[in-house]
Amino acid sequence: MSDGDDGSVDHRSPARVRDVYDDIADHFSKTREYAWPEVESFLDDSSGERGIDVGCGNGRHTELLAEHVGHAVGVDVSRGLLMSAGERMVERNWRGTLVQGDAAALPFAADTFHVGVYVATLHHLPTQEHRRRSLDELARVLRTGGRALVSAWSTAHDSFDAPADAEMGFDTTVDWTLPGGETVPRFYHIYAPAEFEADLDSSTLTVESVRISSGNCYAEVRA
Repeated sequence: MSDGDDGSVDHRSPARVRDVYDDIADHFSKTREYAWPEVESFLDDSSGERGIDVGCGNGRHTELLAEHVGHAVGVDVSRGLLMSAGERMVERNWRGTLVQGDAAALPFAADTFHVGVYVATLHHLPTQEHRRRSLDELARVLRTGGRALVSAWSTAHDSFDAPADAEMGFDTTVDWTLPGGETVPRFYHIYAPAEFEADLDSSTLTVESVRISSGNCYAEVRA
């Protein structure tokens, strides 16, 4: 896909990120069977009438969320991934609602959800403005006192040669290799831990805790 006037590809554009995950959705979903232990641990202490999984992908965390809330909603920008999540719902016999939407403009009313999961998605948003707006959107749709888990890939991951005390992260692409050998570059903003905390602090969320686990920044937050 060519996005620039010079024929170059703008990997940061939201449309490009959506199209990439539509293209790799089937193969990607087959490699994402199990929920992350950090999400399992967070949800073990969570409950409520409604929960939201922002950037739900193939629905692995939406399925887990559905065990802890009365009604789980998964939202993702990729229709291909939502189709995979719908297939998973049927195959594994759990119930929820799947919605196509942008993390920086969530299509839900304020004060709707008691619990939120926003993992492995924040780092795909193209600019700091978009990322911070998405955190404010999470705060908006959570009910007062509602809790959420937020994660992003960080410079603490051993894949990156970055200073441990860096104040800012960097933009990059990470290739996804399809079964036939084709590589598809995916946009990432790799967060410095200090930058992750700064973006959270600038949002309308209240930060309860921040930690690094398996190369990801994690934060437990509330509205």
